[in-house]
Amino acid sequence: QVQLVESGGGQVQSGEFLKLSCAVSGNLERGYCMAWFRQVPGKEREEVAFIETDGRASVVNSVLGRFTINQNNAKNMLYLEMSDLKSEDTATYYCAAADYGATCDSTNEYYYGMDYWGKGTLVTIAS
Repeated sequence: QVQLVESGGGQVQSGEFLKLSCAVSGNLERGYCMAWFRQVPGKEREEVAFIETDGRASVVNSVLGRFTINQNNAKNMLYLEMSDLKSEDTATYYCAAADYGATCDSTNEYYYGMDYWGKGTLVTIAS
């Protein structure tokens, strides 16, 4: 059983920094890719950043230069560092993982979705 548990959400002021963490436990054999998604009520969940099994990482254009995704060497923690936060970054942020062989790049033609999800952590940016 794989579990993803997010932490680090909260309310901050516009322009401030926040770091989200995701603790991974369970049996993810042979490596996996991971990603951060976010969702605002009434809107579709959108991918914010991902790390592939080969270490290639990327973020969406709307957060480019402000958000960074990284993970520790043991790959049992995933992070999302968010700087210069804006009101439009307010959302529930989800950590997700996909099994070996999958891509976590939602723009990739071979992307089929994520296999595991956390329950989310709410980030609120006050202007």
